[in-house]
Amino acid sequence: MTTTYALLLEYDGRGFVGWQMQPNGLSIQQVLEEAASRLAGGAPVAAAIAGRTDAGVHAEGQVAMITLDRDLPPQRLRDALNFYMKPHAVVVQDVRVAPEGWHPRFNALRRRYRYVILNRRARPALEAGHVWHMPHPLEAGAMAEGARFLLGRHDFTSFRAASCQAKSPLRTLDRLDVRRDGFHIIIETEARSFLHHQVRNMVGTLKLVGAGVWEPAQMAEALAARDRAAAGPTAPPDGLTFMSVDYEPAIF
Repeated sequence: MTTTYALLLEYDGRGFVGWQMQPNGLSIQQVLEEAASRLAGGAPVAAAIAGRTDAGVHAEGQVAMITLDRDLPPQRLRDALNFYMKPHAVVVQDVRVAPEGWHPRFNALRRRYRYVILNRRARPALEAGHVWHMPHPLEAGAMAEGARFLLGRHDFTSFRAASCQAKSPLRTLDRLDVRRDGFHIIIETEARSFLHHQVRNMVGTLKLVGAGVWEPAQMAEALAARDRAAAGPTAPPDGLTFMSVDYEPAIF
């Protein structure tokens, strides 16, 4: 008898090559699959994910799936996986038995990301590795105005990585909010799916608006160009966190 489980994951992306298994370093996928293999008598266990994250990108509410040839109570599975994943900064927050035919990637209705910029002269100490430090003043209001030009369904070629393997650059951006909270500029975005580096490229371009290098309306011009060279730089991974993913019916 096999049982498929949905896992709610939290991880610190520092020190990992990203979610996906790579030959040149430790991945989150490797940590999870090796822990799951310990519960399968050493047999390999494959894990699937709602959305791959790059090296240095964090997750607060990532969703994964594993299938085991045994039936374990979900909370016992959570505790066992967390035990075997020590001391790595990957934690299973919750476990549910997955509905039949469910897949974390293909059944996802909406994904949410948050990007945090620390906008102050002093470099971060406690938040190092979890924010993009910008010592020069940024105007969050202008960034919010520029962000509105990206909402809706568009060809996001200007904001996709050259290595992006998506068949189409068309995406529907449901939310792209920018607000200031003290020294922090918080950018929150939602869509059914994103292109590779889309969020980081949007943030890097909005930074140009916040710095006064671009006018907010130039975001629309960059979008219409359908050319990666027309947009701004790729923001570093440090400030990016995969926040959550929605399913119907809800899993967690």
